[in-house]
Amino acid sequence: MWVLWMTYGSFYFCRTNISAALPGIEQEFGFTKAELGWVLASLKITYAAGQLINGQLAERYSPRVLLALGMFGSAGLNVLFGFGTAVYFWLFVWASNGYAQSLGWTPVMRVATNWIPLEKRGTLFGVLGTSYQVVAALTFVIAGLSAEHLGWRGAFWLPAGLFLLSGLHTLWLLRAEPPAANGRIDASRRREPHSFARNLRLVLTNPALWLLALALGLLNANRYGFLDWGLTHVKEIQRTGVGTAAMKYAVLPLGGVAGAFLSGWVSDRWFGGRRTPVVSSLLMLLGLLTLTYNQVVHLGTWPVILTLGFVGFVIYGAQVLLVGTLPVDLARPGTAAASVGFVNGMGYAGASMSDIITGQLVVSYGWTVAVRWWAGCALLAGLLAALLWNARAKPRND
Repeated sequence: MWVLWMTYGSFYFCRTNISAALPGIEQEFGFTKAELGWVLASLKITYAAGQLINGQLAERYSPRVLLALGMFGSAGLNVLFGFGTAVYFWLFVWASNGYAQSLGWTPVMRVATNWIPLEKRGTLFGVLGTSYQVVAALTFVIAGLSAEHLGWRGAFWLPAGLFLLSGLHTLWLLRAEPPAANGRIDASRRREPHSFARNLRLVLTNPALWLLALALGLLNANRYGFLDWGLTHVKEIQRTGVGTAAMKYAVLPLGGVAGAFLSGWVSDRWFGGRRTPVVSSLLMLLGLLTLTYNQVVHLGTWPVILTLGFVGFVIYGAQVLLVGTLPVDLARPGTAAASVGFVNGMGYAGASMSDIITGQLVVSYGWTVAVRWWAGCALLAGLLAALLWNARAKPRND
């Protein structure tokens, strides 16, 4: 569990770090937020496509190999990004980084499904989900201070070095399957994977996965509004330095640590494995909190920090169930990783849409309208999730 925790969490060193670099890039080169929105969206577009592909690959090939390719590739691309001076170069590099990043979640879910029994899935997937909240918070601090003291390129280079070290740690310690008591791999875990075409058909004809995918897409539209644009928003509205804004924004993923853990535990303990009542309630609350944030951002430091802590709690409480636990619960037999890849891929399609729309809304109408857009996405996601109110997992071998 802890190798998986460190492995996936460290992917965020080289994904959320770009938010700390945006103010410096905008200042040095004069690019508009609409142009930078396309750079941000490029990662989500290729990440979405990569999830669909890698969800299938994770059913057939070594998770250690896939993870190593993603980790070392993403670290290298972050170093390369720092040498860029043009939007089209950054579009290409950040899009390539999106595919490298997409080699993370589905192999991790494949391994987690092998190790974690159904009755503990909500709680332990919740623990695993705290990884990227902790590292995202750490990344805001590291990247923000690096950008302030070393220039915006430091926000890419220092996190890339940390990610490289984590990749070596993964190669050294990760084991994809638990051994049986006699030292051999448990035969129940050894299965012939379905063909690519059959896996794809089983996933695409599962209506529950489509509802999860749409809800996650709308949640990610809100989530990446905060993660990609929120630091710039606070910096501009409160007229602070990028390092100070980053310290404030680190509270959001830290609030998510509690949300990710408690949502899984609550769904196991109080709802008998039904996840969507928890998800739907949290998403509706997220919409209301986003509207609150739109007002308190003008009131000073502590109202913003307090609100962002609650926003992080509800975002990640819902997200960790939608992105991992629920797709595995509702997947058809033999398609756990493929189902996670499909839902997560659609989720990042929503995130890419939000980056583009947010950039355009800020340029045309200002920050208030853009943040209201994030709120509307969360409320609609809550309504979609409610359509699966009574859905629960059935015991099976994956």
